[in-house]
Amino acid sequence: MKMIEKVGLGLFLIGLIAFLVIPFLGSYTLLEEQVWENTKDIHQEKMAELLAPMYGKEYGSNFSFLSAFRENFNSYNDQLKSEQVWDQVIWDDYSFPLAKAALQSPVRDNPWLFFGVSLGLAALGGFLYNFRQHADEPAGVKNNGIFHSSMKNRGLLGMLTGSLLILFYIVLYWFPAYLVNLVWMVNPISEWLSGGPASQWFLYGLIYTLAILVMGVRMFRKYRGNKYQQLRTASVMFFQTAFAFLIPEILVLLNQPYFDFKNIWPLDYDFFYDYQIDTFLSSGGVGMFMLIWGILLIIVGVPVFTYFFGKRWYCSWVCGCGGLAETVGDPYRQLSDKSVKAWKYERWIIHSVLVLAVVMTVVTIANYFSGFALLGNVTNQLHSFYGFAIGSVFAGVVGTGFYPFMGNRVWCRFGCPLAAYLGIVQRFKSRFRITTNGGQCISCGNCSTYCEMGIDVRWYAQRGQEIVRSSCVGCGVCSAVCPRGVLKLENGPEENRINELPIIIGNDSIKIKL
Repeated sequence: MKMIEKVGLGLFLIGLIAFLVIPFLGSYTLLEEQVWENTKDIHQEKMAELLAPMYGKEYGSNFSFLSAFRENFNSYNDQLKSEQVWDQVIWDDYSFPLAKAALQSPVRDNPWLFFGVSLGLAALGGFLYNFRQHADEPAGVKNNGIFHSSMKNRGLLGMLTGSLLILFYIVLYWFPAYLVNLVWMVNPISEWLSGGPASQWFLYGLIYTLAILVMGVRMFRKYRGNKYQQLRTASVMFFQTAFAFLIPEILVLLNQPYFDFKNIWPLDYDFFYDYQIDTFLSSGGVGMFMLIWGILLIIVGVPVFTYFFGKRWYCSWVCGCGGLAETVGDPYRQLSDKSVKAWKYERWIIHSVLVLAVVMTVVTIANYFSGFALLGNVTNQLHSFYGFAIGSVFAGVVGTGFYPFMGNRVWCRFGCPLAAYLGIVQRFKSRFRITTNGGQCISCGNCSTYCEMGIDVRWYAQRGQEIVRSSCVGCGVCSAVCPRGVLKLENGPEENRINELPIIIGNDSIKIKL
């Protein structure tokens, strides 16, 4: 390992350790005015009464503060639930805003300093390390040592990394009050971009974007000499930074709805929720444009673009989930299960999620226009279930946390309803395919090894059969790692696109039309 790589790795580890330590700094002192300022009008008086025993007391850690908060708050709610007085139960979770308000720590006083020694050092270290990776090797993708790497082949480092990712997502989704120090750390950036305070979701969006940018450098180095891969990497870096992170924040600064213009239903599963529709309709011309734009993407954009370019136009060039998988998750792409059994599970699970998303949306729209006179309670329960099981557990905890266990496209392959929608169009009505030249295949297996979607590409290549799979995201890595040029990503006529009985004849010297 070269000196600059060692320095980069060292800086990254220092930044990571600082990031893990920062949440535990400082103390917490809750004041009555903080309760009134950070709770809804209908709950202010009751919350001020419930939390009165905590006023003025100093709690030395977030654990002791939140424990006291839950002791006072939960006792009230639990009693109401036991008596089934549901209309008086406080369903809102105020632990995060109150913990953020009560925090007294050096992080809150010096956010830029702690941002620099944590995320700043981690990003700089990652950049230096990735910039030097593969620098002294000739161009060309190699899988040297990936199955002997503790990080890349389910070794101790891989398991530890996966465990940390899973833990982070669990805390982010269900225990964000433990992250208030980190949220205060990025508060100045949020104030600058949107004019408002940071939340746990702003923290997550910033980390997500930095991760794609830093690991995107690795992709540029690893796939140098391959313009398709470099353009694809640049594309996901741009769309994540501009469309998913900066533009939505700037829209808020301009008093417009927060909106990611590249996010499409059913991946954006709450697009048709009542509060979203009301927000669009109450935001004038801009809100109406957002609503129409989103609908046009669903009914026109997806089928048209997928017909001409396959699902790769979104999954490998635009999508933020795909962007994270292709950059941060690239070291784990070889871990995807290529078995037929996994393929069967994949088809059942991902299409079941799509059906669930469609049913939930239809019920939601029907209830919206009926004033929630029909199945109102069922709609709310569907929203809660889908948000928890699919939006949080599947997409977040499993979708990213399982990179070191199951490969980098777990969510895209097994759970993403938009990928299922795109895949159906790609399979039956698209010009996209991966063509193969069976006579040139030497069965090295590189293509199958690197396929992140669990496709046994070599099986198709050996038979000279074009690859037309709904799961293929067209990343093109199978083509990039082929030493014989057997595989090519093409957009051609639909005629004879699907050939179930290939004739293995080598090159194009003989053509047989069945």
